[in-house]
Amino acid sequence: MSYIPRNAESRLQHFADGYPVVVVTGPRQSGKSTLVRRAIPENSYVSLEDLDQRESAETDPRGFLNQFRGGAILDEAQRCPALFSYLQTRVDKRQQPGEFILTGSQRFGLLTGITQSLADRAALLTLLPMTYDELQHAGKVGRNLDKILFDDAFPHLRSRTQTPSLVWKLCTHLPGA
Repeated sequence: MSYIPRNAESRLQHFADGYPVVVVTGPRQSGKSTLVRRAIPENSYVSLEDLDQRESAETDPRGFLNQFRGGAILDEAQRCPALFSYLQTRVDKRQQPGEFILTGSQRFGLLTGITQSLADRAALLTLLPMTYDELQHAGKVGRNLDKILFDDAFPHLRSRTQTPSLVWKLCTHLPGA
């Protein structure tokens, strides 16, 4: 599947021009990782979902951050909240706009660390699923509203061969859903 441009890309770039840290939150599979990697390609990318990367960040946070001289995208940053204090020290020293782009799906966990350690150093961008406007500009809008809502709004689901609406229907019938 080809990339569908997101309206939030220009806002992300604008924030990265003015803040040393930009935090991108939103629901899972809304396209956060794809957006930040396309909008800020010069930054190295690391996923803290990767156990080896997370262990490195937890055991030697300073060394972990020092490997990213030109900046980094830290995907699922809430997985390693100990990094936030080290990020604060680094961005205060360097004052480099757009040095770190953090993403996270667990908004509460991520924002708690941000407000405690990175207040006034970070801009916040919330990325929601694809908008009708984004889908329309990409020529991906059908006539069926249910199909748009259930199949088209989440970028990752669009690329699967299974029927996403069936997955959604199964999820909404699970206990506690």
